[in-house]
Amino acid sequence: MILFYGDKLNINKNYTCKVVKPEDFDLFWGDVLDDLSQVDLKPEIIHDDLRSTKDIDIYQVFFNSLGNIRISAWLAVPVLNMSDNPIPVILQLPGYQNDPLIPKYWPLNGYASLSLNHRGKVRSRSEFDPGYPGVLTHNITDRNSYSYKGIYSDVWASIDLLSSNYFDLSNVKIDSNRIGVAGSSQGGGLTIISAAMKKEVKAAACGAPYLCGYMDAIELTNTYPYQEINDYLNLYPDRLDDVTNTLAYFDGMNFADKITCPIILNVGLQDNVCPPETAYAVFENITSGDKKIYEYDGYGHDAGRYLHDQVTLDFFENHLGK
Repeated sequence: MILFYGDKLNINKNYTCKVVKPEDFDLFWGDVLDDLSQVDLKPEIIHDDLRSTKDIDIYQVFFNSLGNIRISAWLAVPVLNMSDNPIPVILQLPGYQNDPLIPKYWPLNGYASLSLNHRGKVRSRSEFDPGYPGVLTHNITDRNSYSYKGIYSDVWASIDLLSSNYFDLSNVKIDSNRIGVAGSSQGGGLTIISAAMKKEVKAAACGAPYLCGYMDAIELTNTYPYQEINDYLNLYPDRLDDVTNTLAYFDGMNFADKITCPIILNVGLQDNVCPPETAYAVFENITSGDKKIYEYDGYGHDAGRYLHDQVTLDFFENHLGK
């Protein structure tokens, strides 16, 4: 279903990205997930008195991910009287360049929330820090060491942690059977791969998805971060085939057909960072029977975010409850 807000629609809604799924795509990612399953997460949770308020408890969270790299996150929960009724949790996934915020928005609306600092972000930089720009092209000719192999694994590890019943806090219980995922831009792309590969995700809200249709996007826009790939290929034109082959394993287009949970997308029709055409293409690839895309004319990379906030809240309440 497509819901349109605006006066005109000039984007090709039937755009098809040229990426081809590698024959061993499932085998490659199956091996990565197997390796990740062998990692001892060694989770640690520390109450943050400074960041907490009378209404919201904030915790610093640490856990291991692929390669035994230590990952950090913020956990925010509403201050509630203890009851037998656990509350749902939203995994908030970060954009490309910005550092993740403490997710106080979700507890104010009745949810717990884990805001992930994947490798390369904030306190997850000690062992992996290509910088920005730089992450998008770090080891881009080798699927086994490409930056997003680790970043995707960090996202999946955080879902493993949420589904493990580790967060049994003194004042509130988190329902590991009601996990939602949300994010925009890079967070939108990470939402796609989360919903695709982790069936523990029961609902997903994806804005202005990045990491989808890489090789189309570098022709449809000349802005960063995608411009990092053009910069790289301008310097190393002989590596085009290697870059194309590597990115095919990480392209959200090739994950989308694995999504079966309810999902919504929002797109700004004037987005010059993540081209709207790629959002339509990934939406078309999603196989979930419960999917909607919301189009916002006159909006760019924010994808109508503030207009869309209530849509997202209603979506999660319908599918996760409160």
